[in-house]
Amino acid sequence: MVHMARPTLRIGTRGSPLALVQAEITRAALAAAWPELAAADAIAIVPIRTSGDRIQDRTLAAAGGKGLFTKEIEEALLAGSVDLAVHSMKDVPTWLPAGLAIAAILPREDPRDVLIARAGVRSIAALAAGAVVGTASLRRQAQVLAARPDLVVRPLRGNVDTRLAKIAAGEADATLLALAGLKRLGLEARAAAILEPEEMLPAVAQGAIGIEIRAADQPTARFVAALDHAPSATRVAAERALLARLDGSCRTPIAALATLDGARLRLDALVAAPDGRAVWRATREGAAADAARLGEDAGEALAREAGAVIAA
Repeated sequence: MVHMARPTLRIGTRGSPLALVQAEITRAALAAAWPELAAADAIAIVPIRTSGDRIQDRTLAAAGGKGLFTKEIEEALLAGSVDLAVHSMKDVPTWLPAGLAIAAILPREDPRDVLIARAGVRSIAALAAGAVVGTASLRRQAQVLAARPDLVVRPLRGNVDTRLAKIAAGEADATLLALAGLKRLGLEARAAAILEPEEMLPAVAQGAIGIEIRAADQPTARFVAALDHAPSATRVAAERALLARLDGSCRTPIAALATLDGARLRLDALVAAPDGRAVWRATREGAAADAARLGEDAGEALAREAGAVIAA
C-alpha cells in the first residue's frame, strides 16, 4: 500500500464558489512566499459545510448570527483537522473561540456594495415605487429603507450565483452584493451600479480576507505572517474595534469603513434601526497607529446615541 504524505498545510474553508476562490488566493500567496509550499501537494484545501450554508429558509439573525459561517470551520481548526481557516472577515464574529487568533489579513479588495437590478435600473433612486429589494442583511435593509421607505425588503439568501439567479428569475426587483465578491468571481460586469459609502456604508471588514489559526501553532503562524498586509489589517482593526464596543451582531444594523491617507486614518460608522427610520452616524480621524482606539471611541459615541436599538 502506498501512503500519501500529509500536506504541509490544510486550509479549512466554506465550500461556496467565492470561498473556494478565496482559499485559492491564500494558497497561491503562501506558495509565492515560501518555496517549500510551492509543490502541488504541499497545501490542501478542505471544504467544510457550515450551518450558515445549510440554513437557507431564514435570515442569519433569525438563525443565530453570522458565526454560523465560521463555527464548523473553527471546530475543525481546534480539533486539528485543518491548520488554518480562510474567512471573509465580515463573517467573523466579534469574539473568537479561546485558542484561536486572526494571524493575517490579506490585501483588501474594494469594500463597496453594488446594486443588482432588473430592467436596466442603474440606481436605488431609479427603482419603481414599491419595488422589492431582496436581502438578508439588516445593514443593507436599514440603509435602503432610510433612503427609500416606499420600497419593500424581503429576505434573499444564498451564495452570489444563487442570488443573481433569483433576481434574473424575478424573485425580487433588485438586491445588493459586495463588489469584492463579484470581482473575485469575475462577475463585476453584473453590477448595475457601484454604491458609494455615502449611500451604502459597507459591513465591517467587507472585502477583507482573514486567516485564522490556532494561537499556539507557531510553525503555521510563521508561514501565515508573511501574508499580512499592514494597511488592510489596520483598517480592519479600527472597524472591528467599533464592532466590539457595540457588541455587534447581525441583529443590529451596523456599518463601518476605515480609510487610510498615509499615516492618518478616517473611520465612518453608523448604527440604524432595522426599519431605517433612525440612523446614527459617527466619524473619527486620527493616527493610523491609534486605529483600535478610534474604533472604540466611535463605538462609544454610537452606543450612547443608539443604545436602545443596540440593546434590542
